[in-house]
Amino acid sequence: MDQFELLAAGNGGPEGPLFEQASRMDRLQATFRRYVSPKLADRILGDNPSLPAITDIRTRAVVLFADLRGFTGISERLEPHEVVPLLNEYFSLLTEITFHNEGTVFHMAGDCLMVGWGVPFIQADATCRAVTTGGQMLERFATLADSWRERHGIDTGLGIGINEGAVVAGNIGSPSFMSYTIIGDAVNIASRLCQRARAGEMVLSSAVKHSLDERGQAISAQELPAMTLRGRSNPIDLWCVPAAQRRQVTQAAQVL
Repeated sequence: MDQFELLAAGNGGPEGPLFEQASRMDRLQATFRRYVSPKLADRILGDNPSLPAITDIRTRAVVLFADLRGFTGISERLEPHEVVPLLNEYFSLLTEITFHNEGTVFHMAGDCLMVGWGVPFIQADATCRAVTTGGQMLERFATLADSWRERHGIDTGLGIGINEGAVVAGNIGSPSFMSYTIIGDAVNIASRLCQRARAGEMVLSSAVKHSLDERGQAISAQELPAMTLRGRSNPIDLWCVPAAQRRQVTQAAQVL
């Protein structure tokens, strides 16, 4: 059974013996737990063991992108068998933090991670969870980066971008390979904000800052010059939350 069949399964079970239905549901739940934090998955599955449909959802979500700074240089200096364990450490750390804050992992590629809140299930405090996650990622990755410097003599940092807006969650791909993800302009903007962030920075859109203000969540954020994206006529207002220490690993472009 492929990923599309698992995620698109509804409330009914396949025809056949009960043990086949149980086995199929076990696989469905195991796949579900790969995307959603175990804590959130257990709560949802406890309420509805058959698992509601989570595809083709149109909703408002908070999207976070995390990306390493200086990763290209690392890949050039180290052998592939040395890079893979570093990436595993990196993704394990960020996934652990994401799941701790009940986020959903949607995408891993190269050194980039995309996670979200408010999808596939509504979370009233999605914005607060996302910003908390970003801060914890920056803080804890700084320790990991120090370890890499000692072990391998490499210097890197983490940049994070967070945006809030409308998305569609669903299975994207071909009949032979599917990936469960979210798409939409809000996702594209979050990606650009991540590109704008320097090492040790978390860059927020005005939508995120507004949501925090509405909930009375104070955050030490600095307003940045508005950023113009390719294909857009109106610039986007930005806010930056720097970590205690920032590293000048790469130069960020003003226009992306």
